[in-house]
Amino acid sequence: KTIRIMVRTASTMLPLGTTLPDFELDVVSGLNLAPDDSLKGLSKIRSFDLTKRPLLLMVICAHCPFVKHIEPELTRLDNDYRMLLQLVAISSNSLLTHPQDAQAALAKQAIDNEWGFPYLLDMDQSMALSLQAACTPDFFLFSPSVTAKEPPFRKSF
Repeated sequence: KTIRIMVRTASTMLPLGTTLPDFELDVVSGLNLAPDDSLKGLSKIRSFDLTKRPLLLMVICAHCPFVKHIEPELTRLDNDYRMLLQLVAISSNSLLTHPQDAQAALAKQAIDNEWGFPYLLDMDQSMALSLQAACTPDFFLFSPSVTAKEPPFRKSF
C-alpha cells in the first residue's frame, strides 16, 4: 500500500491543558468582524481578551494552497460555531519571504470569505513559536479554564 503525504511539514501538538501563551498582536485593518464580536473595533488583541469561551486559534495565511482549499470550511466553521467558540486567525509569515501575505491580502481573504473573526498579525513570529506552529493551516484549541488571565495592575513610578 502506498502512503501519500499531503503536507510538506507535519503539524505539532501542544500537550493537552497547555495555557494560552501571552501575546499582544495587531488586528488586520479593514475586516468586517461579526456584529456580536466583543473584539470589534480593537486595533490590538491580547491573550487575556480571549478568556470567555473556548478559543480556536488558526495559524493561516493568504497564499497557502492548503489554506485556500479549506477557506469554505473556515467560513462554515465561523458561521456554525461563532456563538460557542471564539475563533481567531493569526498570520505569522514574514513579508520578506511572503509579500503576498501583506495586510491588504489578508483583509481581502477575510472579506471574500465573509469571515467574522479577527485576523491577527504575528510579524516577529513570536506567537507561532510559542504555539510550536509548524505550517499553515495549523489549529490550536484552548479551554477558557487554561487561557491567559489578565496580568495584575502594575503601577509605574
